[in-house]
Amino acid sequence: MKEEQIKKITEMQRAFFLSGSTLSADYRINALRKLKTYINKYEDDIAAYIHKDLGKSRFESYMCEIGLVLSEIRYMLSHIHSFAREKRVRTPLSQFHSRSFKKPSPYGAVLIMSPWNYPFLLTMEPLVDAIAAGNTAVLKPSAYSPHTSRIISDIIGNCFDSKYISVITGGREENTCLLNQRFDYIFFTGSQSVGKEVMQHAAANLTPVTLELGGKSPCIVEKSANLKLAAKRIVFGKFLNCGQTCVAPDYIYCDVSIKEALLKEIKNQITLQFGHAPLENETYGKIINEKHFKRISGLMDTGKIIHGGQADEKRLRIEPTVMDHVSFSDAVMKEEIFGPLLPTLTYSSIDDAIQKINSMPHPLALYIFTSDKQIARKITAQCEFGGGCINDTIIHLATSELGFGGFGESGMGSYHGKEGFDTFSHYKSIVDKKTWLDLPMRYQPYKNIHEKLVRFFLK
Repeated sequence: MKEEQIKKITEMQRAFFLSGSTLSADYRINALRKLKTYINKYEDDIAAYIHKDLGKSRFESYMCEIGLVLSEIRYMLSHIHSFAREKRVRTPLSQFHSRSFKKPSPYGAVLIMSPWNYPFLLTMEPLVDAIAAGNTAVLKPSAYSPHTSRIISDIIGNCFDSKYISVITGGREENTCLLNQRFDYIFFTGSQSVGKEVMQHAAANLTPVTLELGGKSPCIVEKSANLKLAAKRIVFGKFLNCGQTCVAPDYIYCDVSIKEALLKEIKNQITLQFGHAPLENETYGKIINEKHFKRISGLMDTGKIIHGGQADEKRLRIEPTVMDHVSFSDAVMKEEIFGPLLPTLTYSSIDDAIQKINSMPHPLALYIFTSDKQIARKITAQCEFGGGCINDTIIHLATSELGFGGFGESGMGSYHGKEGFDTFSHYKSIVDKKTWLDLPMRYQPYKNIHEKLVRFFLK
């Protein structure tokens, strides 16, 4: 799309927002109901297009994308009226007689830029929150998942006028054109490198941003853990979507005394969940493209592979692969893996593990498997990370009652549920002062009695 067209769309959206149409809670509710209707109508097509891009099974597409979007819509439909209501707060005695309140207001025209790994979920879920908060929105899905981008464009085109919600497809040129426009808010999900570019462009207009990035999310397995259950849940979380999940356990960090037993259970679980020939398993997905296939393949050290390691470049498939005897200086530990490789490292004391994790960039997620509640409390208190689970993986992002977001290098801001509504809202602080009483103490000329009164009120 040409820059002139993009500029026209952003100008139309700003004009539509300023018309006040989206301020009504009922307007937002009707928009979400319409979106829900069309998602249900196109569910088969959505799943088919996600499969074309990523090889995901229909079940996985619903569980991890379509169903979560519908769940967020249901949550917002149940809460919009309460979220959009003015919130009265206590007024200090010095402001007698008046009413103080916070008024949630939409930012205006927002830009939502999404990645390819969960192309439907990570485009539509922030859109749900943006609509609920009363904004207009331009969606920019990833060029790496063109089939899903197409169905998103079709759904939005059927649901909404482009002056309200619009989809712009394309690649780097369109991204640059969009970032050169003045939006009232930018919501970006993707890599740290692109996130820095987004923030640089936003800074030119002092545009607030939410950045949902990634990082090397550790999976700590402490010696008291239930190893069979830990292995089962780690394998699920790590190899879901072929490891192309921003909150996937990036590596195992386990007590040295239980490493061999844990690896035995993990290898067993891979076979149980994906079969003896994962490359032939039709419900196991694929790497998004050749570029990422080669990048992931380059991180495999054949001398350290203890399970898996086979690949099919033609079909862009890599087996669930486990690596042992890995150190923090290995190539696989120098970047976020974002693929089906699971390196294993060990620690001798939990304090050493905490110190090492905190010496690295803050991860988006952290997982701890333990039966010791004190150990769990210690790790969740002392380690710095975006969010996570105790004795599970991934599932903390599957609820509208918990905000999801990064911390430090893994991002800033959060969304889902109330936090998603808040992300796309500005809270105006307002004092409604009554006119029948006007205390003289704040006005010049100041007198001793006025100072005494001010001190009394402000102590």
